[in-house]
Amino acid sequence: MKTAIIIHGYNDKSEYLDETHPSPSNDHWIPWLQKELLVKGIETQTPEMPGFYEPNYEKWKEMLERFQPDEDTILIGHSCGGGFLVRWLSENKQKVGRVVLVAPWLDPEKNIDPEFFNFEIDSNIASRTSQLDILYSTDDHSQIIESINVLKEKLRDAVFKEFTNKGHFVLSSLKSEKFPELLELLS
Repeated sequence: MKTAIIIHGYNDKSEYLDETHPSPSNDHWIPWLQKELLVKGIETQTPEMPGFYEPNYEKWKEMLERFQPDEDTILIGHSCGGGFLVRWLSENKQKVGRVVLVAPWLDPEKNIDPEFFNFEIDSNIASRTSQLDILYSTDDHSQIIESINVLKEKLRDAVFKEFTNKGHFVLSSLKSEKFPELLELLS
């Protein structure tokens, strides 16, 4: 059975505690994409990653592995969730299905726990996926562009898809809860 796991990004403590802000797994395009994939018969999970505003790699890893990703699993990560998947795939050598990283962030300025992104990128990640797509927008934050440049330098056989005027692929820059370009990639 085909499954999908969508890993949300990172926000600071004020956003996490803001009662008007949805939980991370229910923000931006994540709920819309989950519903669209479910309609297509793909069991889709959007876990709430532990310690959201104080991410801990080992706890995130434990959460992801509860779902036992395998070659029939699509992995989608946004921002910090994308960077997390780069580390998880680099360290675990697990074969999975399609992987899509949306504006992956590797925390080049070390804003969060320095251990979260303390790893060596395995240049062969794509060889253990059915395809590795990396989506980014030219008008995203400088830290994302820096992360993209690192990934372009290190990763073999990844497919980079450049957008303009999509910012960080969040509600404020997409102007919609829908992200049809991402759904089309997965169809």
